Amino acid sequence: MSNKNPAQTEDNRLNEHQSNDQFDINESSYKTSHAAVRKARRFALQGLYEWLMTDHRFEQMGQGEWKANPPHDIAARTRATNAMHTVHLGYYHTLMREIPEQITDLEALIAQHLDRAIDKIDMVEHAVLLIGAYELKNSLHIPYKVVLDEAMKLNTHFGATDAHKLINAVMDKLAAQLRTVEVEADTGTGYKHKKQQHSQQQQSQSADEAPMVATESASDETVEGSSAEQSSNEISEVSRQPKPRIGLKPKK
Repeated sequence: MSNKNPAQTEDNRLNEHQSNDQFDINESSYKTSHAAVRKARRFALQGLYEWLMTDHRFEQMGQGEWKANPPHDIAARTRATNAMHTVHLGYYHTLMREIPEQITDLEALIAQHLDRAIDKIDMVEHAVLLIGAYELKNSLHIPYKVVLDEAMKLNTHFGATDAHKLINAVMDKLAAQLRTVEVEADTGTGYKHKKQQHSQQQQSQSADEAPMVATESASDETVEGSSAEQSSNEISEVSRQPKPRIGLKPKK
């Protein structure tokens, strides 16, 4: 019969998970542990969904005294009840800690690209957009295209069928806002913008030079017109002079 205390056993299990937290969330490890990071996002989405439906919702309703489900408790329960040895635990805890801490700023970023109040969107979509906005803003080691693609994968795995339209539209706008240089460098919009400005400057210079050319042309046409008119008058004067009647003999 075992004399182990159940609480101690659970503590040992959590400590074992922490000791296996072998991933380091930086650029080099991301390339070799993207699957672990993807799993961290999935668990974080479920945890954030639970938090949005409970404590965050109570706080928004003015019922703060009902709050009894903080993010760190959700994370602890998740680790205790799931096999997470292939999950990037460091990134999972970062998302579960920092997204609730930055919820006001993140929701403000998202809300400006919505056509409705943020509390009117589906909670799964809400959680997906929070993770996407957080990564675009803070996880600069992850390319923006990867962030957008992972947001769409989260929605495909957990969200409604038509939710991808909203997710895609909002994430595109957030990427252009938060990763401006990266997006412009990738799409060439920065080069196109400079080229367009150069073209506009050339058109402006051409427009300024056009009146001068037109004035010179008008002067030339006036001179040519005067010369032509003078020549025409001379020809008319000559034509009015009496011409000799050739071939006729004078009368006797």
